[in-house]
Amino acid sequence: MELKKSAKADLENKKGIFTQIGLVLSLGIVLMAFSMNDTVKSADSLGELTAQAVEDEVIPITRAEEIKPPPPPPPPKVIEVLTIIDDNAEIDEEFEFESTEADDATIIDAVPVIETKEEEDEAASEVFQIVEDMPMFPGGELALRKWIADNVKYPVIAAENGIQGKVYVQFVVDKDGGISGARIARGVDPSLDQEALRVVNNLPKWKPGMQRGKPVRVSYTVPINFQLQ
Repeated sequence: MELKKSAKADLENKKGIFTQIGLVLSLGIVLMAFSMNDTVKSADSLGELTAQAVEDEVIPITRAEEIKPPPPPPPPKVIEVLTIIDDNAEIDEEFEFESTEADDATIIDAVPVIETKEEEDEAASEVFQIVEDMPMFPGGELALRKWIADNVKYPVIAAENGIQGKVYVQFVVDKDGGISGARIARGVDPSLDQEALRVVNNLPKWKPGMQRGKPVRVSYTVPINFQLQ
């Protein structure tokens, strides 16, 4: 015999609705469970910090032991030997004391200092550069220039080649006023230099230079100007 149900009593028609209702309820329960665990309570304090004292590490300082040098050896002992002489012993040696005082009978050996001929020659040949009274040409400097101008003969070869200039001649005025040792201190041309030497060697005697009241040899320099007119 078949059992017949009415359409309203048949639950198969409402199966989908019941499934959706169950899923919604399950999802709601799960969401409520997660929301309850995520609640964060406010913290009253962050806790307490304990300050711990840090002890400084002490590093011991070590020093190397100083090595002392060994002490110097003690000085050798000197043993003094005393020789005892009897007061009654006779002494063979006799000492004579001479007096160092001089009297009328005392003879003193004195060696006189005699200047040799060589020393006299060296003193006589010494040439001074500057002395108390310098040597002087008779009539003075202007007379010397005039004498040179009157006695100079211009070399022909120098005149033809147009050579001119100033020649410096150095010479020595001796003790008697004569001229010696003439030489060219600064030349221009061989022909002019030779003429300058010839003129100087023919100079008349000068008044000699004086040093401490004695005539001495003095060095002197004269310029001779060669100029074409």
